[in-house]
Amino acid sequence: MATSFTALSAKKFGKDFHWGVAIAAAQNEGASGMYGRGQSIWDVFARNGNKIKSSHKPVTACDFYHRYKEDLLLAKALGFTAFRFSISWSRILPDGAGKINKEGINFYHQVIDECIKLDLVPYITLYHWDLPHELEKHGGWANHLINKWFNRFVTVCAEAYGSKVKNWIILNEPFGFTSLGYMLGIHAPGKRGLNNFFPAVHHAALAQADGGRIVRQLVDNAYIGTTFSFSEVTPYTDKKEDIEAAKRIDLLMNRMFIEPALGKGFPMEETFRLTKKMHLHNTEWKFIERMQFDFDFIGMQYYFPLVVRYNNLIPIIQASEVKAKKRQVPFTGMGWEINADSFYRMIKRIWNYDGVKEIIITENGSYFKDEIKNGIINDIDRIDYFEKHLKAVLKAKREGINIKGYFAWTLMDNFEWAEGYNARFGLIHVDFKTQLRTIKNSGYWFRDFLSAI
Repeated sequence: MATSFTALSAKKFGKDFHWGVAIAAAQNEGASGMYGRGQSIWDVFARNGNKIKSSHKPVTACDFYHRYKEDLLLAKALGFTAFRFSISWSRILPDGAGKINKEGINFYHQVIDECIKLDLVPYITLYHWDLPHELEKHGGWANHLINKWFNRFVTVCAEAYGSKVKNWIILNEPFGFTSLGYMLGIHAPGKRGLNNFFPAVHHAALAQADGGRIVRQLVDNAYIGTTFSFSEVTPYTDKKEDIEAAKRIDLLMNRMFIEPALGKGFPMEETFRLTKKMHLHNTEWKFIERMQFDFDFIGMQYYFPLVVRYNNLIPIIQASEVKAKKRQVPFTGMGWEINADSFYRMIKRIWNYDGVKEIIITENGSYFKDEIKNGIINDIDRIDYFEKHLKAVLKAKREGINIKGYFAWTLMDNFEWAEGYNARFGLIHVDFKTQLRTIKNSGYWFRDFLSAI
């Protein structure tokens, strides 16, 4: 597929820039009830009624467990130099704590060894949303014992893989799994309410720092980060009510976890009563030092900006989104606004935090409704999305922002959480009945783009 790179070239990012793709255990592995693996909260959540669109379940997913060699070869063939994957907690510790599953340990050794064989630099994500169900029975992230359980899991992984893997990501999008899973109930484990949300946030903030310290202690020359999803939040109008609403949403989505990690403690807004309740809820929220860790890099995940307006019908946050379609701006198949300029502004904003030394774009991508015609998937909208967002990264990098890498989300279509198999973000199409992989034109676009390095 011939493409012109006059405006955008992989060479311009530098020879040491890491070009990667990312996947996650719960979304890709399958083999959910096999080889000693315990149940995760997503296995159970998917079985409970109509929680997942089309009643889809992650039992087989992309069958990465059995097809990892083929899939890693595809990543290599598309020109990527790094591979980000997560470790299934319940595959390592089936009960969340206690006995180690040797078959699980061996599986990730095989994945890591294959990455090294192919010259794909492995990046391990320790927690990508798939808590063992056995721990959820005892409250999961809302139970103060989660920090003890998590530290054991991190220790086992660091001891097992630290001699081979130097790049570690502690948590994936903590605001995502705490808000969607423990406040709104639309993701596993399906809990709702502030009494679940408050402790889950507190424990996750401690976990990201504790995990960093454990990896630092156990892995020589470790390069340690953690990831946050960022969205620029803009008020719909210049009315005071809309401006204050935007501040509230921005605090939750963009400041809630990065500021404690940087030693600032949990963010506060005088007009946002929820933040005052957070501090009153648990005196341990005063423990600013334990929540701080000197990360080598911050993983930045970006998909869309948000425009919000004041809405007194929405409890607590009193804000609601003004959808991209209503505002008549470009949007993806998820209804998310496409705005690479916003991405650039958020990169600059995160870089301006004291304590941020390096940034890696650990996820960026889009879902569009792909069509297969004569075995070809010409996903031109996805190509356009990547090209615009990579230009934003390059612009920021040229201005002196220390961006060390970019990971496309995702290698292949997978189990996209509550969307099931309906929302396809992959560079590779997966027929979930046959597991046939078909490289989309966006995958070939990356191949051509990266071959120019």
